[in-house]
Amino acid sequence: MEHSILIVEDDATLAGNIRTYLERRRYEARVCASAEEALAVLEEQRPDVLLTDHSLPGMSGLELVARVRASDPRIKPIVMTGYGNVEDAVAAMKAGSYHYLTKPVVLAELKLLIDKALEAQRLEHALSFYQAREARAAGLEALIGDSPVMHALKTKVRQLLEAERRMTDADLPVVLIEGETGTGKELVARALHFDGARRHGPFVEVNCASIPAHLLEAELFGHERGAFTDAKERRVGLVEAADGGTLFLDEIGEIELSLQAKLLKLLEDRSIRRLGAVKARKVDLRIVAATNCNLERMVRQGKFRRDLFFRLRIIELKVPPLRERGEDVIALAEHYLALHGRRYGKPELAFSARARALLKNYDWPGNVRELRNMLEQTALLATGRLVEPAQLALCPELMERGEPCPAPLREPGAALAGEGLKLPELERDLVLRMLDRTDWNVTKSARLLGLTRDMLRYRIEKLGLSRPDRRH
Repeated sequence: MEHSILIVEDDATLAGNIRTYLERRRYEARVCASAEEALAVLEEQRPDVLLTDHSLPGMSGLELVARVRASDPRIKPIVMTGYGNVEDAVAAMKAGSYHYLTKPVVLAELKLLIDKALEAQRLEHALSFYQAREARAAGLEALIGDSPVMHALKTKVRQLLEAERRMTDADLPVVLIEGETGTGKELVARALHFDGARRHGPFVEVNCASIPAHLLEAELFGHERGAFTDAKERRVGLVEAADGGTLFLDEIGEIELSLQAKLLKLLEDRSIRRLGAVKARKVDLRIVAATNCNLERMVRQGKFRRDLFFRLRIIELKVPPLRERGEDVIALAEHYLALHGRRYGKPELAFSARARALLKNYDWPGNVRELRNMLEQTALLATGRLVEPAQLALCPELMERGEPCPAPLREPGAALAGEGLKLPELERDLVLRMLDRTDWNVTKSARLLGLTRDMLRYRIEKLGLSRPDRRH
């Protein structure tokens, strides 16, 4: 592909020499004698590089550069200035020129500069492509599934984004995303950011449950030097890091009461004060929070501030559990199998009919996260093109011991066609075996089963299980 260069120079001899030199090196070159003529040409075609003299009859080269950059920032302007004229060179760069070249023009130097401009243009194009791809991967397109509950969720997100586009106030409302562990609350938060008005700003995620309580305040709000014993230098917090973008507070129900008051002030005033600081600082950001807790119940129990709860729930989005999403299970499973299949050099992997039936009937206590992790292991260990039920790593800890891997079914009394597998027997057997293996360590058993501790405790109570007496 030939790259096009538009030369704007009123010295016909110099312009002709540059044009001949570039055309011999397989560039497409065109000459204009004035900025006004160049603007007319630019109405019809877009060159890759604009090479213009600083001093032109009529409109100056700098004004031309400014107009070109405003109308099409992809064009790379290069300004030719008088020898030793530093002021002109500085003015050219301020006007938006990619670079400048002093006269008399050394043609080899000009070619080198043009090649650098074209390479910068190529890299910018590649970067914009990857940024757009990231936005698609993190926007609404990342929310896979067309079940009624997911359609309702995506419709509500679109309505919210459309309402935000019409807002004259830049202070966007707080959004609270609710859903079980592993349902994809982070994907919804990313969709709000990457498809929203602040998509060009940072997306800062804070998992409030993963940061020790005594460190969370400093992580969020930062600190001044000497604010506490180990504060050797000033540190900007994650809230300030999200300035201009989105702050995503995941597992917000884990924040202690003492810190909830400061968080409430952030929501109300959009201001923070670093630890050890005297003055507060304004921040311009949108705040999205997520929780798998029942915050309303926590308010009644005195574990969560009532005023903060009402401030958070201005807009609520509920992410449905995977067991309520019907055919979405298959769509998600095929997506993750293809993704991990390509990763492990097995792009032809597909599910058998029996495997699809098992996926649809499994209860998915760990939701989409459990499905994704299970299919990564399945893709890694798959030996043939067709994935059968026995290859689905639904409970890898049992498979390692060579034991059958029963899957709890969605409805009591439901069964996989032709196999007669009933929910009470399967679920009871699976839970008991895991508890026996861990000596009834509920936390460890829950982790191995892909459940939360509360989920497993609920199942133990529901199934009427109790720890057998130890024999002495």
